[in-house]
Amino acid sequence: MKQPKTPPPPAFEQSLTELEAVVDALEQGEMTLEDSLAAFERGIGLTRACQQALETAEQRVRILTDARPDAEPEPFDAHD
Repeated sequence: MKQPKTPPPPAFEQSLTELEAVVDALEQGEMTLEDSLAAFERGIGLTRACQQALETAEQRVRILTDARPDAEPEPFDAHD
């Protein structure tokens, strides 16, 4: 029997949007204590997912920029 696949983590933008909604709901202060705790717990999970996505992106950037360790940085000229 096949085990159900674990759904992929939500995209960074989706997690960030949901995190903002959780923060807004908590700031309004109209939830019960239990609901507030559940929202806080969800917010912590979303924060960790966002941090992981950012760390992964940073690692990818490092890999790409380390591909030419002897290369000098080039100035960015937006007028080209």
